Amino acid sequence: MTASRVLVLNSGSSSVKYQLLDMADRSRLAVGLVERIGEETSRLVHEPLTGPASAGGKREQVGPIADHEAALKAVAGELAADGMGLDSPELAAVGHRVVHGGTRFTRPTVIDDEVLAEIRNLIPLAPLHNPANVTGIEVARSLRADIPQVAVFDTAFHSTMPEYVARYAIDAQVADAYSVRRYGFHGTSHAYVSRATAALLGKPVEDVNVIVLHLGNGASASAVRGGLCVETSMGMTPLEGLVMGTRSGDLDPAVVFHLARVGGLSVDEIDSLLNKKSGLLGMCGDNDMREVLRRAGEGDEAARLAFATYVHRLKKYIGAYSAVLGRVDAVAFTAGVGENAHQVREAALDGLAELGLALDLEANAARSPQPRLVSADYARVAVAVVPTDEELEIATQAYALVTE
Repeated sequence: MTASRVLVLNSGSSSVKYQLLDMADRSRLAVGLVERIGEETSRLVHEPLTGPASAGGKREQVGPIADHEAALKAVAGELAADGMGLDSPELAAVGHRVVHGGTRFTRPTVIDDEVLAEIRNLIPLAPLHNPANVTGIEVARSLRADIPQVAVFDTAFHSTMPEYVARYAIDAQVADAYSVRRYGFHGTSHAYVSRATAALLGKPVEDVNVIVLHLGNGASASAVRGGLCVETSMGMTPLEGLVMGTRSGDLDPAVVFHLARVGGLSVDEIDSLLNKKSGLLGMCGDNDMREVLRRAGEGDEAARLAFATYVHRLKKYIGAYSAVLGRVDAVAFTAGVGENAHQVREAALDGLAELGLALDLEANAARSPQPRLVSADYARVAVAVVPTDEELEIATQAYALVTE
């Protein structure tokens, strides 16, 4: 029996998302989520998608789950109950989402003690994410030390950016001493969507230039030339770039000094303001685009202004990345807002006919879970809506590495 299954783990500070996939046919066998780890009201939701167990639908456990070890053991128990346990000889690898790979990790990497130590060393660059990623890796290694554990890094896809793009124009010695540079994030999504867009166009990925707009509560743009990222909107952290649900995006750095000197805010207070209380939430009190659109449609001025600011930033990046790429074959929208908010797509592309962009308004307004083109037939540049699949991308990269 050839081992072809990959368990994908996305470990957060108090949660674990997981999917079990069979790479023989790229199918999902089971999906689930453990949330509120460490609380009395911990919750595990598990859904088998194949075999007799799938007829029963989702299963739910509610009760205390003390830590990530207990969480993963509970996940293993659910999978075992469906005949797909971690001891299965069909399990080829465990793929871990790791947010920050720094400059060292530019491709998927089999995890050993040295790699794990380096991921720990990168915690200062991603203090909210890498610690939880490390914990998930440690627990998974303890449960199945005999199979490859593979780290797939959010930053890796953007490592092909030219040095002049990755560098900030500050003192070079200071930048090098403190690892200050642009790394980019959402890399697994940008990688998947850029390839899927090329497939949608019926062209080899090497022949396609695409602007990918990953628009969720976190949002980022990338310029992808022939499958390689040459520019992205997020920087050293996920704060730079587009207006997001709770993050400000691009900001004059002197705002920080002003808030400290004149407003008397501490560094931690400014950090919280810009990351958790800004963006759509800061401007109108809602970070859910559905609510922003509803309120704007009812004439709410704060929501209208927040939406206009959000869309304006999108237009700026589409224009800038058109200049960076020189030739654009497609603009691809993905993630929760990008896939579902047709009003965002319409507003972002309105007035960009000179860039070759035009929508088929009826196609754009239609809902569908499938990748699709929503551009007008006469448009020079295709507009695509491509549901992202970061778990499949992680599984694909992990499986390719262990079967080389």
